[in-house]
Amino acid sequence: MGNKNTVYLTQEGLDDLKKELDDLINVRRPENIQAIKEARSLGDLSENAEYDAARNEQAQIENRIQTIEKMLENVSIIEEVKTDKVGIGNTVSIKYIDDDEEDEYKIVGSQEADPFESKISNESPIAQALFDHKVGDVVTVESPNGSYEIEIIEIK
Repeated sequence: MGNKNTVYLTQEGLDDLKKELDDLINVRRPENIQAIKEARSLGDLSENAEYDAARNEQAQIENRIQTIEKMLENVSIIEEVKTDKVGIGNTVSIKYIDDDEEDEYKIVGSQEADPFESKISNESPIAQALFDHKVGDVVTVESPNGSYEIEIIEIK
């Protein structure tokens, strides 16, 4: 599918990453440089907490910029294809066989995964179990807490 450095993102995830990078470079970095200048003007740097905090923030900003730039170099866009089989980029409605509860998940690349938004990583046990299956299929999910079965209700 790609080399191990490939970062799989939906178009939405790519847009979010580009927005974050733009904010880091054009807003946070200049604010941080200003904070460092102001802290430096306070004098003695050896006991200057504001200076230390600003320098730490600078390191975090620069690290995040590098991380995002590296991700963007290795990005592969997940095409959201309409298909009858589950794949990365699909939203899947499932029913847990043992308790009849239903859930809906969007399968995204690991960088975009957000359980609070029901976005699960393509590397997660549920996504792995669902891949290449159709509506009506019952699949077994191998999780750290043991295996369980789910039925595919709908693929969007």
